[in-house]
Amino acid sequence: MSNYFSKALRTQTINIPPPPLTEQNLPDQSGRVHIITGGYAGVGLELAKILYAKGATLYIAGRNEEKGQKAIEDIKKQHPSSSGALKFLLLDLSDLSTIKSSAETFIRQESRLDVLVNNAGVMIPPKGSKTAQGHELQLGTNCLGPFLFTKLLMPVLIRTAGTAPPNSVRVIWASSSGIQVWAPDGGVVFEGTTGTPKVFDVPRTDYGQSKVGNVLLAVKLQELCRQHGIVSVSFNPGNLKTELQRHTGGLLRRLGDAMLYPAVFGAYTELYSGWNEDITAGGGVTYVMPWGRDGSEMVREDIRRGMKEGLQQKFWDWCERETEMYA
Repeated sequence: MSNYFSKALRTQTINIPPPPLTEQNLPDQSGRVHIITGGYAGVGLELAKILYAKGATLYIAGRNEEKGQKAIEDIKKQHPSSSGALKFLLLDLSDLSTIKSSAETFIRQESRLDVLVNNAGVMIPPKGSKTAQGHELQLGTNCLGPFLFTKLLMPVLIRTAGTAPPNSVRVIWASSSGIQVWAPDGGVVFEGTTGTPKVFDVPRTDYGQSKVGNVLLAVKLQELCRQHGIVSVSFNPGNLKTELQRHTGGLLRRLGDAMLYPAVFGAYTELYSGWNEDITAGGGVTYVMPWGRDGSEMVREDIRRGMKEGLQQKFWDWCERETEMYA
């Protein structure tokens, strides 16, 4: 297994080819509508800059309106000639009771949604951190919140796919290289008595498990939406210097700083996942590596084995149960 980890990390953090899709060759986005969760910082902010410059109508979703409005002002100043539109959407992924209102706000304003970027997340918060509903914070914010938000937006995504070019309507999910090195054996471990994912109370392990959860959600949504021509794919944005590392410290922080890339490279990974025409609903791409490569076979072997045995369905079913009363 150590050889597998070494290969995975080498290909996803060190020997990385140039990005195939950037602001230089991204087609015009006029008339298309996108949502980026966490779009006012880090990778999400860099992606928002690129899309707005190309004329997209763009919703920056998050729980901090002050940061969101500041990001919108800054992006508009940087791209004064853009024909696009920028709007803030209040969204707190750590509180399931608020998410339906956020989705309804968007639906009242827009009749289409071309790409949903489930970019926001938390990484290694203080031990014991929980969501408003009492879930482990990373599993709740990284998986349950995006699952519910996506589910509530599915009608508009399906409607858009009915008139949009094939494979252009997408949902993309932020995973991480943490699925290789921190996730528990099997990817997601379910408690035998409750059927819920185990909380390890080791923040790195819980983070890795939540990022496997994002891979599983992407795979299951693709299974469900292939008939509509909607693409669902997960991605590892890359090792990046962003606010995501704000809770890490000590040796882990110093080691990370030595191998971090500017956040814009993560945006290029997201561009490939959400906008590269080579990815199709039936093409078999489940996981994208930095800065835009098919990494489906680089998902850890035990996780891929679990998916062949239905792990994605089991995780999806748990998300359904936990969010049903808020849908």
